[in-house]
Amino acid sequence: MPITTCIFDAYGTLFDVSAAARECAAEPGREALAAKWRDLANIWRLKQLQYTWLRALADAHTDFWTVTQEGLDYALEATGLDGDAELRERLLALYWELSAYPEVPAMLAALRDMGMNTAILSNGSPDMLEGAVKSAGIGDVLDDVLSVEDVGIFKPHKSVYDMVMARFGCQPGEVLFVSSNCWDACAAAGNGFYTAWANRAGEPVDRLPWQPQVILRDLTTIPEIAKGVK
Repeated sequence: MPITTCIFDAYGTLFDVSAAARECAAEPGREALAAKWRDLANIWRLKQLQYTWLRALADAHTDFWTVTQEGLDYALEATGLDGDAELRERLLALYWELSAYPEVPAMLAALRDMGMNTAILSNGSPDMLEGAVKSAGIGDVLDDVLSVEDVGIFKPHKSVYDMVMARFGCQPGEVLFVSSNCWDACAAAGNGFYTAWANRAGEPVDRLPWQPQVILRDLTTIPEIAKGVK
């Protein structure tokens, strides 16, 4: 079944989630952060994801901005950087201005030129996603930005992926779903999507009942993949 719709996870897929810590560490007077920013960024991201899963399992949904702050608070304490309120606020402010990966604008423009539907499907809250899309300058090559807030539960719950068919009137087999999270790509495959995992870090494949059909190092070849699926 030919692909008509290309759907992207946002954080870590289109937007560089390490950018906030990296850019903050490069500012004058941030020597303590500069020595630990990679650890902080990794722990922040891990806890952010873990808290979405735990809240979904516990039926204790909140918005993504809350778990982003909670994940940062854990990471700051874990790296011995807690207690600096100004640093915390600066890191959170930069998270609203995450840069897109270099290949993203041209890749999305190519999909648009091909006549593909393009959208984000993200755990992010609408205001966060709006800020990221605006900062990255990619709003004109996206048809929509879909947030889990419309269904009140985080990925990988099935109702999140069902939002795509409801929005675009397509069948699951017409969707190419792209994520930097292997578990996300796997879950989307379990819901009938053709999936691509952007494995930027060269990690092993998650041991789940489903697997992504394609594994990539970046998003450059997504238009070719979308065109080639029959």
